[in-house]
Amino acid sequence: MRMALLWLLILVGVATGWAQQKPTKSVAKPVTHRVSAAQKDSIDAADDSLSAQFDTATAKENALVADTNDGESFHQSLKTKFIEGNAGFMSLVALALIIGLAFCIERILYLSLSEINAKKFMARLDEMIAEDDVEGAKTLCRETRGPVASICYQGLERVEESIDNIERSIVSYGSVQAANLEKGCSWITLFIAMAPSLGFLGTVIGMVMAFDQIQMAGDISPTIVASGMKVALITTIFGIIVALILQIFYNYILSKIEHLTAQMEESAISLLDSLVKYKVKHGSL
Repeated sequence: MRMALLWLLILVGVATGWAQQKPTKSVAKPVTHRVSAAQKDSIDAADDSLSAQFDTATAKENALVADTNDGESFHQSLKTKFIEGNAGFMSLVALALIIGLAFCIERILYLSLSEINAKKFMARLDEMIAEDDVEGAKTLCRETRGPVASICYQGLERVEESIDNIERSIVSYGSVQAANLEKGCSWITLFIAMAPSLGFLGTVIGMVMAFDQIQMAGDISPTIVASGMKVALITTIFGIIVALILQIFYNYILSKIEHLTAQMEESAISLLDSLVKYKVKHGSL
């Protein structure tokens, strides 16, 4: 009887343990599946981020390559048009541009170096003359660059002469200085007129070449006519562009010359007034 009860208890314990283990296994499986899904979502998100970064880098690289290709294509197109416009006449137009720009740059540098603060210079000069320091005023003029100081020096050199003689000397030397300011401008105007003229000459020659090709072919073909007219138009375009560039520089040079001329006139008037006061002070007027 005791053995039967013992076996019964053993069977009940085994059954109870089996019942407790079975739910644990069924619960563990969903947890495992949820963890796997989260890992999969994380991996997908990382892949999407890497793909976006790669696409962005590719787009930037393509944009850079496109810009480089555009620059090269413009340079190549300009070179092609230069050759198509008859290299002989296009070279003449380019030579006119180079020489004209050389004269423009030389004039701009000369005029820029000739400019000074005329008001400050004349104030200092008038102060020296009022203090009877004529030699100091001459030294100041010699040490100062530009046409303003030059005409003032010429007037001070004749301080012992009459006011009329001083005025004539200043006017005469002012004309010389004005001519120096305009030196080389005639060459600039020459190349401004020459550049479009060379372009028009290329136009006429291109039309003659087109008619010669039509005569040789014995047929009015659009291709033959277009090739000759293309040369004509390209040379004209480049000639006009060169003339416009030189004209801009020329007008800038003229404005600087006018500014310096006005400074010379104002300084001459101021110097004459100072010399009149000087002569009145010394009773030599």
